[in-house]
Amino acid sequence: MSSGSILSLRHYRHDLIAHSHEHPQLVFGLRGQLDFELEGRGARVERQGLMVVPSGAHHTCGSASGSHCLVLDVPGDTWLDSSLGEHAQASRRLLEHHGPLSLDARQQQLVDWLATSPVNDPLIAQQGAVLLLASLNAAPAPAPLPKRLPFARFDAHIEQNAAYPLQVADLARLAGLSGARLHARFIAEAAMTPMDYIRHRRLLQARKLLVETDLAIGEIASRVGYSSQSAFSAAMLKAFGCAPRTLRQESGDN
Repeated sequence: MSSGSILSLRHYRHDLIAHSHEHPQLVFGLRGQLDFELEGRGARVERQGLMVVPSGAHHTCGSASGSHCLVLDVPGDTWLDSSLGEHAQASRRLLEHHGPLSLDARQQQLVDWLATSPVNDPLIAQQGAVLLLASLNAAPAPAPLPKRLPFARFDAHIEQNAAYPLQVADLARLAGLSGARLHARFIAEAAMTPMDYIRHRRLLQARKLLVETDLAIGEIASRVGYSSQSAFSAAMLKAFGCAPRTLRQESGDN
């Protein structure tokens, strides 16, 4: 990697980027919000924050409304030793961190100054990268971990609206997250997609109605959003291993 490509200004859009690379990378927020999924965990890069992507770490990112970032692609160990001297070891520890960090006002000022500088100039890119890494060696504070998703709120919303079309955007609004970030958080916290979760909660509600009421199966199917009784039966069979009528009979036998 040439020194001229160490620093770059990038604009991210809605199109998702999914890859990994052989070098560590630091992504500094300038404007907008960049949603990240780094090895199964979701996070967001905004102004006064950065994302540390270690070498070889698979990551996905995208921005629904557009995001401008300053990106530092860190060359290998030889460059760290020759450029940072006694700071090299602290920088290695920083670059092994997976995930978001927060910047203080002084560090953000440096990022802003570099963002308005000709970073395509090899000397400015080289020296700017050194300054950034040296400033970060003062142990930037870890960004606060996001709270767990509000599953109780999701469940109440799904139960109240099970008969109507439900969208991932409904859950994203309840959680105050973008669709992409909600998807990443669901994979990390529930090991399923948001739509799979909505479907599962509907079917759990249907099973409860089958066991606890005498409602007709077609009526129960309608109450949990299925216009076709055959599609409802197939979904119940896949989820619970038996058809709705069998579930009801078994509950009566017990």
